[in-house]
Amino acid sequence: MIAVFTHTSSLGAKRRLGIMTASERRVTEQPAMPAAILWDMDGTIIDSEPYWMTAETELAERFGLAWTAEEALKLVGQALPRSAAILQEFGVEMGTREIIDFLTSRVIDQVREEIPWRPGARELLLEAQSAGIPCALVTMSEGPFAGMIVDALPRGTFQSVVTGDRVERGKPAPDAYELGFSELSERHPPLRKSECVAIEDSLPGFQSATAAGIAAVAVPLHVPLPAGTAQHLWTSLEGRTLSDLAGVLTA
Repeated sequence: MIAVFTHTSSLGAKRRLGIMTASERRVTEQPAMPAAILWDMDGTIIDSEPYWMTAETELAERFGLAWTAEEALKLVGQALPRSAAILQEFGVEMGTREIIDFLTSRVIDQVREEIPWRPGARELLLEAQSAGIPCALVTMSEGPFAGMIVDALPRGTFQSVVTGDRVERGKPAPDAYELGFSELSERHPPLRKSECVAIEDSLPGFQSATAAGIAAVAVPLHVPLPAGTAQHLWTSLEGRTLSDLAGVLTA
């Protein structure tokens, strides 16, 4: 008797022998999507740094001080108490809380007129939400300002919102990212840091994420990162997808 093998039976034999078809290999070789994404806000989701710089300039002028762009760039990515300390050293004679409240209030005023979204950020957030990938917002801005941005996005975009007033130590300390990961892991167990990706624009933020043990993509805007700091350095989020973030975990 001559055995006749159909295409289906030959595929079954190949599978039993551990031989995959080309299409199966492509599926298997695709990198796993991140289990969670942790996002910076200022400079990453929105280009709010010019708003902060305007507020800083106005504050310095109250004391007859000329606040330059060079001085302003020193504050990018810093925790607000640290920014207040720098302004005090510059000659602003106000308390830390007073400085933070003034800056935040002036930035909120400007955001009410226009939210300066960074290209590609909302699209990537929407893709993550559609794919069921939880996201956390990890920002050094305080609750009132962060809440405005969260409310401007679709409901459920973030499962955790960590603001500067919720942690004792701001970026570059790991506290904010540790808290964001902890809250996500409580809502979506089991979650491992090795499965998560952070997106940051500044050196303090990048250092914060990596100090917390989370792989980070750097998307600098106003201040370049020192050469060799980030393995994954993107010029923009525009056109980036979850597949690009998956590549960060496998690199």
